[in-house]
Amino acid sequence: MSREAGAEKSGLVLPDLLPACGGALEAAEGFLGEVRQAIAALIAPGGRVDPALLEREQFAAHGYAWLATYVMALERMLHWAERLEAAGSLRELDALIVQAAFGEYLQQMTGGIALSQVEIVRPVDLGLEATAVRAFQGAPAVDALVVRGNTSAVRMRLAALIADGLDSGDFGESGLHDETLDMVRDQFRKVAEDHREAAHGWHLKDELIPLPVIEQLAELGIFGLTVPEDFGGLGLGKTAMCVVTEELSRGYIGLGSLGTRSEIAAELIRLGGTEAQKARWLPKIASGEVLPTAVFTEPNVGSDLGALRTRAVRDGEVYKIIGNKTWITHAARSDMMTLLARTDPEEPGYKGLSMFLAEKPRGTESDPFPAPGMTGGEIKVLGYRGMKEYELGFDGFEVEAEDLLGEVEGEGFKQLMATFESARVQTAARAVGVAQSALELGLKYALERRQFGKAIVEFPRVAGKLAWMAVETMIARQLTYFAAREKDSERRCDIEAGMAKLLAARVAWANADNALQVHGGNGYAEEYAISRVLCDARILNIFEGAAEIQAQVIARGLIERRN
Repeated sequence: MSREAGAEKSGLVLPDLLPACGGALEAAEGFLGEVRQAIAALIAPGGRVDPALLEREQFAAHGYAWLATYVMALERMLHWAERLEAAGSLRELDALIVQAAFGEYLQQMTGGIALSQVEIVRPVDLGLEATAVRAFQGAPAVDALVVRGNTSAVRMRLAALIADGLDSGDFGESGLHDETLDMVRDQFRKVAEDHREAAHGWHLKDELIPLPVIEQLAELGIFGLTVPEDFGGLGLGKTAMCVVTEELSRGYIGLGSLGTRSEIAAELIRLGGTEAQKARWLPKIASGEVLPTAVFTEPNVGSDLGALRTRAVRDGEVYKIIGNKTWITHAARSDMMTLLARTDPEEPGYKGLSMFLAEKPRGTESDPFPAPGMTGGEIKVLGYRGMKEYELGFDGFEVEAEDLLGEVEGEGFKQLMATFESARVQTAARAVGVAQSALELGLKYALERRQFGKAIVEFPRVAGKLAWMAVETMIARQLTYFAAREKDSERRCDIEAGMAKLLAARVAWANADNALQVHGGNGYAEEYAISRVLCDARILNIFEGAAEIQAQVIARGLIERRN
């Protein structure tokens, strides 16, 4: 079947689709405004968010965050489709993707949004009256899209279209309209494909990504993508970072994650470092000569960084580190730690924390942590194995005083917060890549597997799963690109980055789970790649801020941003 034909080929695309989506989006924004008023009355009756009330009304507040994420996602999907139409490239596939996205999300806004597999938030939980719900449902554009947007026929047609594009990797236009980024995507897609089969072996053997692979990626510039050219980097933006990360993660999450710690370290140094620190570290990070790791989390602390207890005690020209850290990725092989520790024990919470650029010798398999005053042990994990996770112990480990970031104590938490937008955008891109990988594995299997005389992709329940996976992957992709463009434009995007990470992580897990279901019993066998992708996908909802933390940040930010 041709995919170059107009958007109306199958007769399933709504007439005046984009105006209908525009009308529905306007209604959704009005609906969201009413929810905001109800939530503000619950958690910010005096105009500012009351932490005790926010905790008490967490379910409603987090439901508001998810609803706002859905509305933002639909806004980005409409803008994506409008850009394609303006460029004359809106095909039937793309039109059906945006139509299904609106049809499903509009329905969920009143029928119930899944916060998790066991938590469904509904309008009544958000303090809405039935009249407001009926008014939203009764808006003509909303009604039309709910009734015809994501029907079984639409999903079957979408499944046929994506099956037709599997070999070419066409699951919808990216909408980037940038030749440079298209070339970057093609280059890193090939790299990921070259290592896809080997990556499954790394996972099964629970071994580190081989150093020659890291060296290859270093030569391609992944560790210096966003490092300024003056310091040896490529000087590209966060959108380029997303494209590279997505493609590498599509092959294997470990490949897409190799640059994460370099991105965090470079951002910390670029924003908070002295000129000497920038000159010393940024070129080495950009070239891959120095592999950093992020050493923030502690046992029994998790997201509550204000409760960190690891100490950094000044002793002449060095600080001595005392304490324990956990869930440290790539720790043994790293050459430098961005290490958060408490320099002022008398200052409670975040104010006593400082960030260090702590140099360490790279470990070996036989001696993973050869530095004096430092010990470590591996944490065995289900997935995300290619860089390994570790617990670290510090007992007098020395860091030069000149390696205090910015050479100012007490700024560590503030310095770290300045990097969270980029880190969450990058994690969202990793999730999009994993979601895409799961979709492709599920679709390929469904085309090859025959039951009852035909390929299982012809069964509506299988086709429907795959079609929705393609739709929601595109939703997550467009939301992630938007957050990246906001960051590239030097606009605050903490909420947008949080939304992208929140949604993309859920999509990655849902896609992996459904793709395994398409595989049936075979999907549960280790030899099939989808078993690995399922394990890899699960972590995305936890690190860089668990889903609950993301929803909390989004809800609070939206209430306070508008006041």
